[in-house]
Amino acid sequence: MSGILGFMSESRLLALLSLLQTPREWPGGELAERLGVSRRTVRRDVERLRDLGYPVEATMGSTGGYRLVAGTAMPPLLLDDEEAVAITVGLSTAARQPVRGIEEASVRALAKLEQVLPARLRHRVRSLGSATEPMPGLDGPRLDPGLLATLAMAVRGGERVRFAYRANDGKVSGRLVDPHRLVAAGRRWYLLGHDLDRDDWRIFRLDRVSELLATGARIVPREPPGGDAAAYVAEQLYSAEPTYEAVVTLRCAVTEPVRALGEVTPLNKGACRVRTHADTLDWLAFRLLALGCEFEVHDPPELVARLRTLAGRLTRAAG
Repeated sequence: MSGILGFMSESRLLALLSLLQTPREWPGGELAERLGVSRRTVRRDVERLRDLGYPVEATMGSTGGYRLVAGTAMPPLLLDDEEAVAITVGLSTAARQPVRGIEEASVRALAKLEQVLPARLRHRVRSLGSATEPMPGLDGPRLDPGLLATLAMAVRGGERVRFAYRANDGKVSGRLVDPHRLVAAGRRWYLLGHDLDRDDWRIFRLDRVSELLATGARIVPREPPGGDAAAYVAEQLYSAEPTYEAVVTLRCAVTEPVRALGEVTPLNKGACRVRTHADTLDWLAFRLLALGCEFEVHDPPELVARLRTLAGRLTRAAG
């Protein structure tokens, strides 16, 4: 009997929390009526929520009640089906096209949510993903957010993975890897891991990964060369691919799209100097043109030449 009463108490506590997460103040009498208990039980359950870290504020008087306020820590949230689907789809979009500053956080959150998402909601999320297609843009290869989430869980749980990988020359090979970190670099996601067959660290572009399988085998923790995963990936990528560093004066104010380019130095009210880099000249040209302002390229000369070629092509296209 005590077990049944305990289950009823926990269920009621979850129902109370779900009501309080609605942005309004709830009179004690209304909460008692909704939950089918006395006001005294409501007061006791509110104290239990406070003990669990939920900042429930109470106001006194005939019009007083309870409401959930912002606290100093982030307690667990209760989400209904529609909210869970909306957040998962939003995180999937952020993971596919990483936003500067929240790349890894969006993938970690997606991994946690997909781990506890009920099967019926997981099916809805996947159906929505397969039925929609973003407009093609300049944000690089599109990724499967499910693959990102699976890799994030493997990294977090220290679990070995197996997958097929397509190399630069198009050849596909099987890989058995101890994953260490996911790294977002510009328009692409990379996995840094220890390749067991090659007994060495390797960097894998995620848009070339397929047939991913978490093996369930635990891995032995290793530290990458230098101890910093992001720095190691950046060093290896820049040494393997030609990288163009550009210095440009923009005739515009410093905005978020400008900051996203790289290192920004304000010059005056209407101009700034930007130092940025990319692995292709076209990417640099398109990023600058997309700002919609006048600009002057100081370096590299290859970018100046590329812009002249594009300008001629656009002039001919416009007749």
